[in-house]
Amino acid sequence: MHAPISNPLALVAELTHRCPLHCVYCSNPLELTARSRELSTASWARVLREAAELGVLQADFTGGEPLARPDLTEIIRAARAAGLYASMITSGLPLDEKRLDELVAAGLDHFQLSFQGAEEEAAREFSGTRTHAQKLRVAEWVKRHRIALTLNFVIHRQNLHQLEDMIALTEKIGPGRVEFAHVQYYGWAFANRERLLPTREQLDRSLEILKKAEERLRGRIKVEYVVPDYYAKYPKPCMGGWGRKVILVKPDGDVLPCHAANVLPGMTFENVEKRSLKQIWEESDAFQKFRGVDWMPDLCRTCDRRDQDFGGCRCQAFLLTQDAAATDPVCSLSAQRGVVDAILRDVNRSNAAAPEAAAPEPEWLYRPNPA
Repeated sequence: MHAPISNPLALVAELTHRCPLHCVYCSNPLELTARSRELSTASWARVLREAAELGVLQADFTGGEPLARPDLTEIIRAARAAGLYASMITSGLPLDEKRLDELVAAGLDHFQLSFQGAEEEAAREFSGTRTHAQKLRVAEWVKRHRIALTLNFVIHRQNLHQLEDMIALTEKIGPGRVEFAHVQYYGWAFANRERLLPTREQLDRSLEILKKAEERLRGRIKVEYVVPDYYAKYPKPCMGGWGRKVILVKPDGDVLPCHAANVLPGMTFENVEKRSLKQIWEESDAFQKFRGVDWMPDLCRTCDRRDQDFGGCRCQAFLLTQDAAATDPVCSLSAQRGVVDAILRDVNRSNAAAPEAAAPEPEWLYRPNPA
């Protein structure tokens, strides 16, 4: 029996997997979509119209780097024409003032600017490029417009010592909102997990710093933060629950319930060039797969949290247990929580002896290449 289907609220539009950065924690899939397979401008305009008709309120333009699309202004204009709130998540490269003016005139509502650290060397270390100075310029350009500005800092074991400097940089720039998001372990982050996952001591210290900043900046800058799932007592409702609130379209038009769903074996994702977004959302096997409660193991199906976390993240469950239908192992009630506890023991034991400042520079196993 299929679960009742509500309308999605947000469309995540992965316009491209091309990116000038090579971040070691990137959530892009390990197999990137080539430029030759990307949807056309007209196809994206149709997808945005279909999304609005389906009940979507917001389009989040991301990638890769959405600015790599020369037709981004036309795509933003199509979102505005469809009546969607247009938000872009970007590294700020490649961008100049003229192009920003064009994007805002086309209807861009919200500019989310990603940072890899508080200064240039950290940015180079984790993204493989020198981009920090450009990000600072972009932030100032955006503030000249009447659009929302959010700063996104991705934090992990190798840059947590800069957290207070990141907060100081945020205050200097003065956005309306800032998000400090600990790395979650999918894609390239999963490959580099051993070097990115913080110790318990680091995590606790980061939360102490962030809570103080949240209190001090209240009313000026909204401070939000996301902790690593591995340290949680219960799993988060991934993407608001599988096929409940978010619909994601990849650069080639495949439609997924979340950005990492293509790691799951045996899944077939339908494409917007062959079926409408409404048909895919309501009828496709991929979106039905983990909706409702019928698929859940007994532990989740009988749990009083089942309508809060919906069994947790399917991709995380698979990556940690090789079973996409398992209870998310980050859940303290899961019989497989021991898998996560063993990972945390290893991280805390291996990083407890040496002071943080004396830790050797990591040699990254994997770094994504542009598509």
